[in-house]
Amino acid sequence: MSDAELILRSTRVITPEGSRPAAVAVAGGRITAVLPYDTPVPAGARLEDLGDHVLLPGLVDTHVHVNDPGRTHWEGFWTATRAAAAGGITTLVDMPLNSLPPTTTVDHLRVKREVAADKAHIDVGFWGGALPDNVKDLRPLHESGVFGFKAFLSPSGVDEFPHLDRDRLARSLTEIAGFDGLLIVHAEDPGHLDAAPQRGGPRYADFLASRPRHAEDTAVAELVAQAKRLHARVHVLHLSSSDALPLIAAAKADGVRVTVETCPHYLTLTAEEVPDGASEFKCCPPIRESANQDLLWQALADGTIDCVVTDHSPSTADLKTDDFATAWGGISGLQLSLPAVWTQARRRGHGLEDVVRWMSTRTAALVGLSRKGAIEAGRDADFAVLAPDETFTVDPASLQHRNHVTAYAGKTLYGVVKSTWLRGERIHTDGEFTAPKGRLLTRTP
Repeated sequence: MSDAELILRSTRVITPEGSRPAAVAVAGGRITAVLPYDTPVPAGARLEDLGDHVLLPGLVDTHVHVNDPGRTHWEGFWTATRAAAAGGITTLVDMPLNSLPPTTTVDHLRVKREVAADKAHIDVGFWGGALPDNVKDLRPLHESGVFGFKAFLSPSGVDEFPHLDRDRLARSLTEIAGFDGLLIVHAEDPGHLDAAPQRGGPRYADFLASRPRHAEDTAVAELVAQAKRLHARVHVLHLSSSDALPLIAAAKADGVRVTVETCPHYLTLTAEEVPDGASEFKCCPPIRESANQDLLWQALADGTIDCVVTDHSPSTADLKTDDFATAWGGISGLQLSLPAVWTQARRRGHGLEDVVRWMSTRTAALVGLSRKGAIEAGRDADFAVLAPDETFTVDPASLQHRNHVTAYAGKTLYGVVKSTWLRGERIHTDGEFTAPKGRLLTRTP
């Protein structure tokens, strides 16, 4: 305590042991102690008294499409990391597509890191990509510090990132299992997608029918079978189909090394509320019915689903046409993910401790970031300060995302992020930002 440079005091600090009044001591960018609330402030330390605002560990979002370089007019590191900071996110891991070039070779990773280096307001790591023709690049990318490898089992939507068929999935997963890496997978079966009705047009019901649940379920089953055969580590991305949950629960019980995420839009938005022509709600797999959503929440509560991430996948407004077949599929959610999830979580009887577990602790653990994800001694002093009972109405113009397109427009949400801290420095307060202070992260051996 004597070496503390900063003390953050709150009546509600979310720690691994639960919520309690506490004083959090910080020195050298790390948490040095979590102490009783009324511990005297040592000489030379600065006190930040947060009152009744809640002190959370900074969120860790492991599924973000920054699109920089190449499609920076869709998003970029400067805007994406500002939006993240405004939403209480202090670490993100960038997906290997929709940037140009995609992060599928060591040279492409170097380009991505150079672009991000002076623009990151928060800490940033990188996923690599697994393509049909880059098996030889997977180990070098792993050794260069990517956190794992993204693959699609159906077309990705961009030509430069083709999907893996069953044989190529097996080849890539065999290689990745050889160095105990992690494969993260967009699991929709292309055969089921091709067989589904493809009507196009503005009706959301038609779009929903074009991405049936059994396309997800079949692809998840194939991934689980291959992971079991190879004793490989796999992660199911953005699960939307509740029908896949029994299979996943059984696989986990059987010792298959599988983890699963879902997203704020699947937990807070429903198919019943999507207006026809409103393609700001389009994503793949799609937002499904309210009964399906209830089962996703149950799976979060019982641990079948491990974590919640945004799958922030923005585009320019002109690509969000009123034809669901041709509109770009992606939800912009970085700035709003915490209040969106918290609004629904509190209604369903969950606490902020649960939200922190889903959106910080488990996401940090997924990618092995042992210094992130919790308020305890030895971790980075990354924090979000939240007023959980305050509300706001989403105004797209107020978002930090490059393109102000959001499925949450006009919604009233609980939870106002008052400030965000990175390694003991306040980087965001009430819409004001410091100069970029983020670091580029690599996987630790």
